[in-house]
Amino acid sequence: MSRIGKKPVKIPEDATIKVADHNVVVSGPKGTLEFTFRPEVDLKIEGHQALVDRVSDTAKAKSLHGLSRTLLENMLTGVTVGWNKGLELVGVGYRAEVSGTNLVLNVGFSHQVTVPAPAGITFSVTQNRVNVSGVDKQLVGETAAKIRRIRPPEPYKGKGIRYVGERIRIKPGKAAKAVGAPK
Repeated sequence: MSRIGKKPVKIPEDATIKVADHNVVVSGPKGTLEFTFRPEVDLKIEGHQALVDRVSDTAKAKSLHGLSRTLLENMLTGVTVGWNKGLELVGVGYRAEVSGTNLVLNVGFSHQVTVPAPAGITFSVTQNRVNVSGVDKQLVGETAAKIRRIRPPEPYKGKGIRYVGERIRIKPGKAAKAVGAPK
């Protein structure tokens, strides 16, 4: 049995879960999320805990057991606390600003790049850092990845858009190779 799957999920006081068949609606102070679980997994609510159990012992049901529990826990965290992903801009003249709900980036191109905010995502900018926040963990991560993909960090100087705390391995340039080479 899945070690993660058999742990009960604690339901916070300010969150509610409604289950109808395999459709689950999680509501909280930050918003509402809805998800349809697979029929191989069953969800039961007992008091302030949610239990995820598998219907059969097939390989598919075993693989979905822990996944379903983690998805439910992420939904509860999203509607109560929220999810954040930080990005930092490294480079001379690289700037970001929020214009309405859109993020406007100046990252070394001849033009500004405008990133529209998907529904449920908010951007905030402080100095050279962009914070992507929202209720849905997958959507927050996907939006941050799309922003990073606009100008990924390059390996020689490290300029570009990177996640906060991401370490870029810097390659030595041609000058490092030329030392000691015969003329």
